[in-house]
Parts: sequence; structure tokens; C-alpha cells
Amino acid sequence: MMKVLGISFGTKNGTNDSICMEALIGAKETGAEVEFIRMSSLDIKHCTGCCACVKTLLGGKGNMCVIKDDFDWLLDKMLDADGIIISDPIFEEGASGLFHTIMDRFGPRMDRGNNIIGSKVAEENGGKAIDPRILKDKVISYMGVGGSDWGTRVQCEHAMQALTPMWKIIDNTWYPWAKELIMDDVRLAEVHKIGVKLANAAKDVESAAYQGEEGLCPHCHNKLFYLDNESTNAICGLCGMVGDVVIEDGKTKFVFPVEQLEHAHDTIPGKFIHGDDIQRMEGAFAKVRQTEEFKARKKRYTDSIVSSFLCERV
Repeated sequence: MMKVLGISFGTKNGTNDSICMEALIGAKETGAEVEFIRMSSLDIKHCTGCCACVKTLLGGKGNMCVIKDDFDWLLDKMLDADGIIISDPIFEEGASGLFHTIMDRFGPRMDRGNNIIGSKVAEENGGKAIDPRILKDKVISYMGVGGSDWGTRVQCEHAMQALTPMWKIIDNTWYPWAKELIMDDVRLAEVHKIGVKLANAAKDVESAAYQGEEGLCPHCHNKLFYLDNESTNAICGLCGMVGDVVIEDGKTKFVFPVEQLEHAHDTIPGKFIHGDDIQRMEGAFAKVRQTEEFKARKKRYTDSIVSSFLCERV
């Protein structure tokens, strides 16, 4: 049976829990088996940036994280699902801190390009195979819940989590002034429909496509851009394509050369480019770390931290 997993990043029995359940009720009506996870009940630690995951992965030694907590249990649930619905409270105009922690823990470990490269390296050198579910297509929908109308970053930040494993986003919406959303029958019906659409998309993942609000970027539907203050040049804050922001018929439009698609962060060619960059950087850094000059400079900082600047909780 098709499985749909709902994950709430909100407070226990709060609005996020409620609307996540409403979406799951919609998914269940289509015949899906549903399951609900409240993130606040799990022990999820922050990513330390140690890079052990990407080093072992690109070395053909499997997919792993050195941190021991509930993340692998959560990841197993997510990989086992055909579709995922996430409900997340909006913090400071963007995704919650806990959502950012999950996004960080996905990092290079869940990147589809890195896993394709790591699988090939393992196959050619008799290494450790990765979990095949990591390379399986999946559909996902996001709902951001705001206590005001501040939410300019949340859709882009949510979509960044799906970008890493290249999961297909079906809906990516946010609800401003949503503390009392369960009393708003119109918006509650929208939430219900998000669950229905997600479950139906999971039945045919290969043909699944984005069904949410159209964004400024025609490729990834993002609305958040990094602008050049001396030209019309712009970089999409999600897929990373470089183009121009222009005005046509009184409306803002993002245009880009077609070759930029090969550099987009959510395409296989773009991920391979990124993977090659990581390998070059890590290789160069490994050599630098062996030099006496690097060791001397590093010692200066580590000695200063211990002797003069370190502040510890007692």
C-alpha cells in the first residue's frame, strides 16, 4: 500500500500538528496508509560540519553520519514513505530552526549527485553500497504556518530540503495569520486538498509535477533572488541559475540562458558539477593540511583559544 508520512515541526497539539493531520486525512481518503511524526519528540542534534558523510560517500564507503541520535530513525521513515507532508512554523520570516537542522543533516549525505557518484565508486572498487531508497523518486509538500504576514523566505528554505535528494515538490505554500487556521473552513479545505494531491501524485511519481503557486523562477518556482546592484543580473536563491530580472508588461520576469539549466542545483548535471567541485576542494585542503605552514598557523589559533579566549559553561 502507498505510504504517506506527515511531519509536524510545531509545538505539541498546536496548529502545525492540526493542519498536518488534516492533510493526512485527505491523503488517507485516497487509500494511502498514513503515519504522523511530531519532531519535537525526537532527539535531533545539530550538524557539526565534520564532512565525514561526504568523505565516506564519495570514497565509496557508504552513506553514514557519525552523530548518534534519532535522525537515522527519522530518515528511515522518510525513505520508506512514497510521499511526505511537512508542516512547519515560520520563524523570523523563514523555516524553523529544527527544520534547518534537518536540512543541514540531509546536506551532502542525501545529495542525489553525491550518492550516484558514491554508488559508482563503491561498485568499481568493491566498496559499501548505499541504501537504494536514497535514489528513489519521492513526492513532498510543504506548509508554512505564520503568526503574521512575515514569510518572505520560508518557501525557498523549505524547497532547499527537497533540492538535495531531488524529491518532487507538489505543493509549497504558506499561511499568514494562521494561528486560528483550523477555524477557517476555506483554508482548511486547501490543506485537506494538499494531502489529496500529494497522495495522488505518489501513485505515479514518474509523472508527478508541481501543482502549487507559480513562482518567479520558471524552473524551480522560487521567488527569492540574489540581485546585483549594478546590473539586472540575478541568481535564483534556490536552483542557483544565473539570469536577469526584467520587466515585461508591467510584471517582473526572470530570464536565463538555456545552458544555465545544466548548472541548476536540482539537476543531475548541476549536481555532478557540484560534486566535482567538492572533490577538488577536499583534495586541495587535504594537501594543505599536511604542510608545516598550515600546522603552524592552526596551532596559533588553537593555543589562543585554550589559553586566552575559551569560554565554557561551568
